[in-house]
Amino acid sequence: MVDIREVPLNQILRPLPRVNDQNKVAALMESIEAEGLHEPIDVLEVDGQYYGFSGCHRYEAHQRLGKETIRCRVRRAPRSVLQRHLA
Repeated sequence: MVDIREVPLNQILRPLPRVNDQNKVAALMESIEAEGLHEPIDVLEVDGQYYGFSGCHRYEAHQRLGKETIRCRVRRAPRSVLQRHLA
């Protein structure tokens, strides 16, 4: 089941390090400030904890703008699914 909701940024773990294109982050910051976030990021919810593996640029743009939450497409999953993402 997928649910779209606002999730606090500080509750989303990002276990895989990514290097973002800072020009893309800056452009997203401008867009988010002007129009809001168009496309939610995808997160897994495993045992009440959120894990983000995509939406890196949108996530960083929200952080840099000082936003407390981000709109997420939340998919509940068992720990076995999380382990596949981390493999």
